Parts: sequence; C-alpha cells; structure tokens
Amino acid sequence: MNTRRQRIGGWGEKIAAEYLSAQGYMILARNVRTPHGEIDILARREQLLVFIEVKTRTTEGYGFPEEAVTARKQAHMLAAAEDYLQSHPEDAEAWQFDVIAVEGKPGSEPRITHFENVIA
Repeated sequence: MNTRRQRIGGWGEKIAAEYLSAQGYMILARNVRTPHGEIDILARREQLLVFIEVKTRTTEGYGFPEEAVTARKQAHMLAAAEDYLQSHPEDAEAWQFDVIAVEGKPGSEPRITHFENVIA
C-alpha cells in the first residue's frame, strides 16, 4: 500500500536526487536498507561519500522539514552509516551526513535547502 505520506516522501527523494545530480554529485544508491534504518540517498562528490537524509513537507503546519532530523534520528542515521561502512570498508575514509529539505508538492516548484555535514 502506497500512502500519501510515502508518495510525498518518494517525490521529495526524487527531487533531492535530481538536485544533487545537477550539483555534481554521483548518486550511488537510494533507499539503502540497514538493520538501523534506511539511508535515503547515498552519493559521492569527488572522493567524499555522502549519506543524505531527505525530509519533505507540503505545508509549514508541522514546521520546517529539517526540524524532523532530531537527535534520535541523527543517532539512527549514524548507526545506519556505520553498518553500511562495515560492509563497504573501501568507502570508509572520507564521508559526511547531509540533509536535504524539500518544501512543496508534486506539480509545484519545490524549495530545496541543502544542509551539509550535519553530524560532526
């Protein structure tokens, strides 16, 4: 079953992947599942591996998309990345976490905000 929330999230991830590609990132994978959660987008820019969390909002009623990346969510992101890196040690040298906030809905011009290196 594909809920409205899943459709909006998928749309936001598609918009984010297109944005990243236009910025010179190579998209390696989307929706990478780990025992600790999903990595929305895995990308590379030059020698840097980037784990990207995408948050999408259609209205401001629930706040800005990036506000949904709580400390708990960040812990899940870190655990998922560590799991991925254990399975892919060749990628373990230089990596970071980014958040892409997408505001809008299908059929409208989205507003995209890219937060780089959000977990130190």
